[in-house]
Amino acid sequence: MNFPILETKRLKLIEITHKHTDYLFEILSLEEVTRFYGTNRFSLQVEATQLIDMFHKNFLEKRGIRWGIKLKENQRIIGTVGLNGLQLKNKRAELGYELHSSFWRMGYASEAIKEVLCFSFNQLDLYRIGAMVYPENEASIKLLIKLGFMKEGLLRGYIRQNDQFHDTYVLSLLEPEWKKGQE
Repeated sequence: MNFPILETKRLKLIEITHKHTDYLFEILSLEEVTRFYGTNRFSLQVEATQLIDMFHKNFLEKRGIRWGIKLKENQRIIGTVGLNGLQLKNKRAELGYELHSSFWRMGYASEAIKEVLCFSFNQLDLYRIGAMVYPENEASIKLLIKLGFMKEGLLRGYIRQNDQFHDTYVLSLLEPEWKKGQE
């Protein structure tokens, strides 16, 4: 399968390659971006390179798809969005995303996620999209609920970040719920 390129009104969702290392490093070295990301803030450029390699490997092994979120107006990469833990056999995946904090609250995350959901349910024929979100990440929880996700429960001490254990909410969106929301 060739890497699927997706487009919205303002965005192009593209494959992330090593030519995007600087953008990815810049985004994931910001404390405010990684605070609820489930990983420590990047301090070395090689960490971005390794992440890009992991995204590529996951895609080749059909275990995930991660798009770079590129602004059409200036071709700048402002974040990533995609599916982790992709299980085509079980028709499910976990949604993940992050945006450079300079682009928060402009509707870009919502626009990108909607396109990924459309692709996931229509092209990949998934039934369930899950999301793990720190309870403190109120903006992300609000966004997902606005997009039709339902809170399922709390996983206690689920993610270890910065040598601390964090709880996460589990949210999900099922294909019939998504379809109903499209009507």
